Amino acid sequence: MDIHEIIFVPLILFMIFVAPIWVIMHYRSKNKIGQGLSDQELSQLNELAQRAEKMADRIKTLEAILDAESPKWRAQHD
Repeated sequence: MDIHEIIFVPLILFMIFVAPIWVIMHYRSKNKIGQGLSDQELSQLNELAQRAEKMADRIKTLEAILDAESPKWRAQHD
């Protein structure tokens, strides 16, 4: 048997069955990436951003209270 005969059958099977599925899955994933965030994901992202802003405001308020009550608190914890 020649090496070409040994490779021919698996190559044909690959081209008929595996390659088309591979190409379809590749472009499906590319399309999904290109669509961006879903409405639910965008909503969750906005909610998390609002929570982060509120938390940052709370931290600033707590730091201001600590600065007023104990001005050296930052030096103690650094």
